[in-house]
Amino acid sequence: MFILDAKDIASLETYLQSQGWLSSQDQVRQVSVPGEGNMNYVLRVTTHDRSFIIKQSRGYVEKYPHVSAPANRILIEGAFYQTTSVDPLIADFTPRLIGMDQENNVMALEDLGQASDFMVLYHSSKVLEMSQLAQLTDFLSSLHNGFYRKSPPDLFKNNAMKALNHEHIFRYPFMEDNGFDLDTIQPGLQAAAAVYKNDYELKGEVKYLGEIYLSSGNCLLHGDFYPGSWLETTQGIKVIDPEFCFYGRAEFDLGVMIAHLYLAGQSKALVDFVLDRYNTTYQIDYATMNQFVGVEIIRRLIGLAQLPLHRTLQEKQELLRFARTLIMA
Repeated sequence: MFILDAKDIASLETYLQSQGWLSSQDQVRQVSVPGEGNMNYVLRVTTHDRSFIIKQSRGYVEKYPHVSAPANRILIEGAFYQTTSVDPLIADFTPRLIGMDQENNVMALEDLGQASDFMVLYHSSKVLEMSQLAQLTDFLSSLHNGFYRKSPPDLFKNNAMKALNHEHIFRYPFMEDNGFDLDTIQPGLQAAAAVYKNDYELKGEVKYLGEIYLSSGNCLLHGDFYPGSWLETTQGIKVIDPEFCFYGRAEFDLGVMIAHLYLAGQSKALVDFVLDRYNTTYQIDYATMNQFVGVEIIRRLIGLAQLPLHRTLQEKQELLRFARTLIMA
């Protein structure tokens, strides 16, 4: 298996030429890391006249090597781009797929240029612009409606990635002893979390919600629709990293999006704007959506996938209480 390595440019150049992503006359001038990745190994390859992105998925999470993950997840991401490219709106929001190497779990994508994600929302007074929120909501609405299927294709079952996500959303944060000392994140957070780890009524509801997540549905979901997957580029907003995509309930994507508006301290007016603008031809179960909002808030506060939140312990406790209310309503 070929392993991408930014330090071995000669081997990289030979590999790219073998895939047809680089001509035999072209040379790699520079290799850089386009941004901090979580799941995959990502490089920007620059030649004398262009640049493009290559990504490789391995049998673990790049940011957390001790966490196992399906090695072929990049192929699911590539299939998402390939499938949704027929929709002009979705295609405009996502990078163009250049090619996939199924044997080595590598994908080549259009380089979106200098870009920044929306993670800054978590630790500043930045407010998401209404026009930006409208575009993100329209993306989600178009994805859910445009690729609605009564009989979803097997290609997007993505069961292994769903199982990984299920573990870290619905189980791990609520385990009484998961080996993760939250006081290393913020003193006092471990004790604050214990309230929810020992709340068996809450855990029963979360378990049921996890079963809904694991069940099949009719909408193609992004699967991880949060500020880390939204990019601000010179070409406008782009959406990346759909490796967790699957056919499921639209309430999950919506719930994750809204949870992160709350986590980022955005106003209730922006939440209401999303719900008003989101357009669907089928019925949304808002109670279930709110439960997904709640569990996403909790798992981001007391789970492994921490965010760069600049919140006091008291503010986090208030968010945890709010999240529980949403789940138990």
